[in-house]
Amino acid sequence: MKQVGIGLIGTGFMGKCHAMAYGAVKAVFGDVPTPQLEILCSIDAENARRSAENFGFERWTTDWRDVVNDPGVHIVSITAPNSLHREITEAVAKAGKVVYCEKPLALTLADGIAMAQAVREAGVASLTGYNYLRNPALAYAKKLIQDGAIGQVIQFRGIYDEDYMADPDLAYTWRCRTEDAGTGALGDLSVHLISVAHYLIDEIVQVMGDIKTVHTQRPDPENNGQPGTVENEDQANALIRFRNGVHGVIGTSRVAWGRKSYMCWEVHGSTGMIAFDQERMNELRIYRNRGDVADQGFKTILTNTAHPPYGQFTPAPGHGLGFNDLKVIEVAHLLRGFEGRETLYPNMDDALHIERVIHGIVSSSQQGAWLTIGD
Repeated sequence: MKQVGIGLIGTGFMGKCHAMAYGAVKAVFGDVPTPQLEILCSIDAENARRSAENFGFERWTTDWRDVVNDPGVHIVSITAPNSLHREITEAVAKAGKVVYCEKPLALTLADGIAMAQAVREAGVASLTGYNYLRNPALAYAKKLIQDGAIGQVIQFRGIYDEDYMADPDLAYTWRCRTEDAGTGALGDLSVHLISVAHYLIDEIVQVMGDIKTVHTQRPDPENNGQPGTVENEDQANALIRFRNGVHGVIGTSRVAWGRKSYMCWEVHGSTGMIAFDQERMNELRIYRNRGDVADQGFKTILTNTAHPPYGQFTPAPGHGLGFNDLKVIEVAHLLRGFEGRETLYPNMDDALHIERVIHGIVSSSQQGAWLTIGD
């Protein structure tokens, strides 16, 4: 089976996650082409050299353009800071290569629109890194919904909370600046929740948003500890309406003490409901209103080999998958899409609609009114 040349831009947490996925995907999914790890980029030469050695890449560079222009590269993984996503994506698309970009797309909606347009006009394939969508539990939840296991869907409710900025004395960083991070909790966390809502229910077409910066200033170590003004939101909430008529509510916070990866959602139906918590990502809970009321209650389904592709990783129920395993599943999808065997989702246009939703929540909050999400 043929090899596919891989270029990686960015060697932080997500860059390492991509590299691990490329290294494992062939062992887990034998039907995919072999990723050939050609070249990676980091702005620091020593880090680039060390990362290339540790990740298994043949070459390294400190200029991302070298990755884009390398003749051996067919797919470019973009895990660089958000502020670089637009320029890199446009260059990759112009070079006729597959764009594999981590979320969120960009700092601004205008940049996201330009990225999607560049990919569309170049006619290249694209995939955006929403690896929570690859959870076998999520796929099974969608099947249950489509099979009518909880009747007609009537509501979606979702929360995504973490506490990585809950401490008010935490130092001022790039995450607090719109020119470096764009939105705050919305771009970092809510986009994942919205991707799940779109996957399970339908696209969100209207929002009524409410955002707030809880810790408005933080000590800036680059300015002798003087207060730096936080420019984006710590928490956001929104009423939402889907294209198919379902209503819902979502909320997110990066200052919620005790929450680590609390992406918790519920799909309410006319005869039951399905619930999920990312901190218990190998479990799915379902309630069905049937039988003797004395015996009714939630049933917990533990993902296993009956929920593909769990069995590709382990034959044993209860052993469980993890965050990095979801990226392996995503990379397998990417490689099959490269060969034209699967339709890549979410592509750049799909991800752009998620961007429209989060920026719509900001605008709605500022206007104090419902906002319709444009195309």
